[in-house]
Amino acid sequence: MPQPSTEFGEDLRRRRLDAGLSLTELSAAVHYSKAQLSKVERGIKAPSRDLVRLCDAVLKADGALNALVSTAGAGTPREPAPGEIEEEEWMMQLSPEGRGWFQPVGRRQVVSAGTASLMRLGMGGQGPVGLAPGAGMLEASRTLFTHYRRLGQSVEPGFLLPGLIAQTHTLRELSAHSNGKPRRDFLELASRYAEYVGWLVQESGDEQAALWWTQRAVDLAAAGGDPALAGYALVRRALITLYQDDAEQTVALAQRAQSGTLPPRIRGLAAQREAQGHALAGNHRACLRALDRARALLARQEGSPDATVIGSMHLPDSVGMVTGWCLVDLGRPREAAEELDRQLSLVSDDALRTQVRYGIRRALAYASNGEIDHACALTAPLLDGVAAIRSATITIDLHRLARILARHREHDSVRRLGPRLGTLSRLPTS
Repeated sequence: MPQPSTEFGEDLRRRRLDAGLSLTELSAAVHYSKAQLSKVERGIKAPSRDLVRLCDAVLKADGALNALVSTAGAGTPREPAPGEIEEEEWMMQLSPEGRGWFQPVGRRQVVSAGTASLMRLGMGGQGPVGLAPGAGMLEASRTLFTHYRRLGQSVEPGFLLPGLIAQTHTLRELSAHSNGKPRRDFLELASRYAEYVGWLVQESGDEQAALWWTQRAVDLAAAGGDPALAGYALVRRALITLYQDDAEQTVALAQRAQSGTLPPRIRGLAAQREAQGHALAGNHRACLRALDRARALLARQEGSPDATVIGSMHLPDSVGMVTGWCLVDLGRPREAAEELDRQLSLVSDDALRTQVRYGIRRALAYASNGEIDHACALTAPLLDGVAAIRSATITIDLHRLARILARHREHDSVRRLGPRLGTLSRLPTS
């Protein structure tokens, strides 16, 4: 969180006076109290990130106010070194009440511990997988993956992770008993499973485990002759820095993922992430340029139509939705609310996780614009979904929303929403 800062307060006051605004007028524009703004200007009280973004936009500071309170020390998540996919055993334990536990173990550790210490299930012989059985298994696994991704929209990650991890292991082992194209196909699909596991693990709140799984996805894809997924891994790592409020690293990682050698879809997703980083920094022009680049890249249809889609499959217009997302962080809540209204009307009712993720951000936009009752009306029907899907990333936005609404306890709608919102918006570290 930002700390009280005399430098920030002085710069805020200078820019406010240069703009010809009184404290009362700035208070009305950003929907924060005059008393709070006065304390921020005097360096007595730390500004919230939402207040910084709104002031930056209203005073046309082009990210300068954001830069004064940028987080130091968050840094880039550690990038695991690429590993050989044959060098580890995977151990998984499931308890009767539903909790699971997963641990990769190096094969040397298994040998030193003794094979009797592990229950080992054979693959049914050491011969190659036949062409027909292999094709059938691949097709079934692709269909199953689509079903898993649909289920991931409506249930919490813990319900899906054991099955997804087991399926990733099965495909990895099948690749070891195959040659040529079948082997490449098994490894490509295993990499997509591993990447999705990484996303769900991040949703459960474990960033380091998410990075581990993302690296496994890169290793599996590279073993199958597809180095492009390493580019998408940078986009995934940039998502972690985005939720850490680290604009500089988000932009840097996303830009690294826009090499001309990568497929257009990966570069387009990277451009979207870059735009989100620029929005965090308050750089409106750079954000819009990145969004334009993303739209052009994502419009290009290349590759096999049967290939598994990388990134979200539940956004009819991903660039439009990300535009609405960015406008919140750019301190333009009215524009953000209007764009998110349009985009959410296009999302399927079955895509609960997507509806909740962007629905909470829409409520955040309305609350930031001072439309408190409407923000509460939008939030209330989403809370059952929040409880069902248990998303660590959505909780971050919900926590922001709860803090804004807490400043308006005089509203009946806030008092009604308060108890449940307070429970569901607790961050994992609190």
